[in-house]
Amino acid sequence: TLTRSYPVYSGMTDALVQGLLLGGYYAVLAAGLSLMFGVMRIINLAHGDLAMLGAYGVLALVLQGGWSPWAALVVVLPAMAALGTLLQRFVLARTLRAGLLLPLLVTFGLGTLLQNALYGGFGSEARSLADALGPLAWASWTLPGDLIVGQLPVLTFVLAVVVLAGLQALLGSTRLGRAIRAAASDPEAAALCGIDAARVHRAAAAIAVA
Repeated sequence: TLTRSYPVYSGMTDALVQGLLLGGYYAVLAAGLSLMFGVMRIINLAHGDLAMLGAYGVLALVLQGGWSPWAALVVVLPAMAALGTLLQRFVLARTLRAGLLLPLLVTFGLGTLLQNALYGGFGSEARSLADALGPLAWASWTLPGDLIVGQLPVLTFVLAVVVLAGLQALLGSTRLGRAIRAAASDPEAAALCGIDAARVHRAAAAIAVA
């Protein structure tokens, strides 16, 4: 009985481990989405497309510019933060004045625009940075029970934990974080305390998009 159940147990363990590692990546995306909603009450339907834009930004610098993926990441992250600031200042802030429906329509349109632009620029083929990452892309550890875990997914998960812990520290222990939480919980009271809501919204959008 034990022998027969072992493959099922092994397959279940593998699925749990791989799901946990992939969950770290999705948790970072969800944190950005929930941050923007919590502060500005905007459901950003273009959030996934903005993440894809950042990924293709790294891809373009690596494949066309010959950059290291890590150097490209250092450039793309601030660029995405700047894009989030501009998006909030010139698009989202204006749509919020017209109610809750218009931001949904605008972000949906923005997502469609980004999808078609990236499709026109890069095509529909799957792209990978495996060659640029070198051995890290394929390296793995073999754990007890013949469980194989890739080093890159583990690195992604660790970075996700670091990012989420940093975001938690930012929101809980800094002046900007307290301003963001105040503006999210009670915008009117925050304004009476001298908190610039527009500045807080731009900061939150920059963090969310990055």
